[in-house]
Amino acid sequence: MNASRILVVDDEAPMRSALEAHFARDGWDVVTAYGANDALAKFRRSPCPLVVTDMRMPDGDGMGVMRNLRQLSPRVGIIFLTAFASVPDAVRAIHEGASDYLVKPVCFEQLREVAERVLARVSTRVHGVREQSIIGESEKLKVLLERARHVARSEMDVLVEAESGTGKELLARLIHQTSERRNRPFVAVNCAAFPEALLESELFGHARGAFTGAVAAKPGKFELAHSGTLLLDEVGELPLTLQPKLLRVLQEREVDRLGDTRPVGVDVRVVATTNQALPKLVESGKFRADLYYRLNVVPMTIPPLRERGEDVLLLAQHFLEKFSREFNKPGLELSDSAKEHLQSYRWPGNVRELQNTLERAVILADGVSISAGELQLPATRPDPAALPSGMLPDNFSWDGSLEDISNRAVAHVERVVLEGALRDSKWNKTRAAERLGVSPKTLLAKLRAVGLEQ
Repeated sequence: MNASRILVVDDEAPMRSALEAHFARDGWDVVTAYGANDALAKFRRSPCPLVVTDMRMPDGDGMGVMRNLRQLSPRVGIIFLTAFASVPDAVRAIHEGASDYLVKPVCFEQLREVAERVLARVSTRVHGVREQSIIGESEKLKVLLERARHVARSEMDVLVEAESGTGKELLARLIHQTSERRNRPFVAVNCAAFPEALLESELFGHARGAFTGAVAAKPGKFELAHSGTLLLDEVGELPLTLQPKLLRVLQEREVDRLGDTRPVGVDVRVVATTNQALPKLVESGKFRADLYYRLNVVPMTIPPLRERGEDVLLLAQHFLEKFSREFNKPGLELSDSAKEHLQSYRWPGNVRELQNTLERAVILADGVSISAGELQLPATRPDPAALPSGMLPDNFSWDGSLEDISNRAVAHVERVVLEGALRDSKWNKTRAAERLGVSPKTLLAKLRAVGLEQ
């Protein structure tokens, strides 16, 4: 299945052609259908991970399209295009599992952003997933999952703190799927993906006429998640100006749409995730303390992959099997050297980096065994505890050949030594040269080489 393949369904030929042209121009593989029955037939012949469909068509409606396609592919993403009169139907569709909806006339830039976001969410390339489960046998992961299942039985809000690429959204979905809300909506919004003005409308909705272009009322993500779970991804990126409004929603369980005078009650469980240390943001004044404490009802931390050593090969084997099937390369295996390299690498990009590494290795593999070199991993960075204190900066690059890394390390150490000698000699180069046991000429050359010549 092509990751950028999309099915566009609309009974109006001009709209269908315009959408096809726009998506094709951006590199998408586009399949079009003129109605509900045609869409089902096209999808059977050539499944797509994403479908953009009109809500009303002569031979059926978007709800029927969604139900039929979900029977064929339960994880297909569905985006509805709807006229003003059918907005309530679109909202109902969201509650029944649709990914998103846009009101006609459609701005293609906005549609593309929504399509890319939905595709990323429903793509089969979900890190660490096997039938919506988290893969791993490490003790830290077992403790986390047991806590998540215990918390899921309650109605408490949850704050998930973890590095990027560890699977924060996957944990949020696990909490939702094992809770009493499992058959209700799961709605996700990335707080870092929208400009401030658009994010407020996205979260809380707006009334008709609330701003230029608001020709119809639109519910926000809180309303769409009513009776279910709302994921606030990267909540640390939420602008300060919106934080009081979010705090009020969490406390009162009602939202104020932009431009509206009447609050709307919502029954939503919130799972917030962040890759930042929120207490530090509170200290720096970038995040409200009262909002932090309100979100931090149940804190959970996902261990980074480097602390789940025994899980690396389990995940690697899972991704190897997955991509071997996807790229029609059966029988691929990891060599012993590749396994050793996978286990010794520190995985700064966590599970997402491991997934990308195995995908690349499968694509480029020529034989049946993947070697350590074919993984194309950067040079392994030593454990900081194994290095002398202050020997190298935190941002030192460990990429490249042994010679490249050695030259960079030597240059840095020489600069540190030269600076120290000059400082101790009160910047007298003759005395610094004597202290270092080199000639003034050699000292000058080295100062010039490391950019310290004055």
